[in-house]
Amino acid sequence: MQQIIKGSAYMKEEFPFWITRMSQGPSNEHGHDFVEVVYVASGKGMHLFGGSQYAIRAGDVFIINPGETHAYYVEPGKEMEIINCLFMPSFIPDSLLQELGISTSMDYFYVHPFLKNEVRFNHYLNLHGQDAASVLTLMESMIREIGNRGSGYKTIIRLQLVELLIMLSRYYTLMQNSRMLPTPSQLDREITARRVYGYLERHYDKKITMESLSSLFNVSVRQLNRIMSQEFGKSVIAVLHDIRIERAKHLLTGSQEKVIAVATMVGYDDPSFFSRLFQRTVGCSPGQYRIGLEIDTPRHKL
Repeated sequence: MQQIIKGSAYMKEEFPFWITRMSQGPSNEHGHDFVEVVYVASGKGMHLFGGSQYAIRAGDVFIINPGETHAYYVEPGKEMEIINCLFMPSFIPDSLLQELGISTSMDYFYVHPFLKNEVRFNHYLNLHGQDAASVLTLMESMIREIGNRGSGYKTIIRLQLVELLIMLSRYYTLMQNSRMLPTPSQLDREITARRVYGYLERHYDKKITMESLSSLFNVSVRQLNRIMSQEFGKSVIAVLHDIRIERAKHLLTGSQEKVIAVATMVGYDDPSFFSRLFQRTVGCSPGQYRIGLEIDTPRHKL
């Protein structure tokens, strides 16, 4: 069951904007009716979007549009800090963009959200050095403005948001123009990771061992885990668990199969292990998820 978060939970109708810096832990899949610009300030995790998983790390920037659903996964004991910038599409009126003469330079905001998912979330806009510092400084200034609410803060924030989007547009364009082709070893690693992931997606309901994968792809177990960790931020088995849990969620809400049957259908011989893993990953038991009692996402964890 997907939670839909309303902008009214964070923003007032007369000033539909909010920004905060926070520690982001695992979250259930959810959507919202506002635009969300996310900057990963530190740490790393996984971003679940459109049925796929993408490793995210410090310096990554991405946009979630109204109506799209997503979720986060952060390994237990690990931390990931993000800055969430939320606003309604109407917050920056076309008239303001035209008045400032910048409507044609908003490539990032208007083009980036419509790119293929693989491009949008595979570290395609990753900032570092002075670029990261500039974005961080601007977003922290917006946080201070909305916290202090000094004279004219609404105008300042609106202009700072426009500045932020222009900066991201410029970085995005520069990255497109200067992006280097991967080295043969990088390309081989990416191809292997995609092949393994595709195999896991097709055979998640079968018994899969590291030894069988190692033999199938002619890669040592250690190297296989290293490749998957570099590309997806987690081990082969962790990726397999995520795929199976996602399939289980669809079966729980789209069929009348008993939980024990669902466990078997997604590749788990031990229903108790499946239930514990599901609880740890999703935040509620399989039975609760089916009847819509999954734990609500806290206000501060988008």
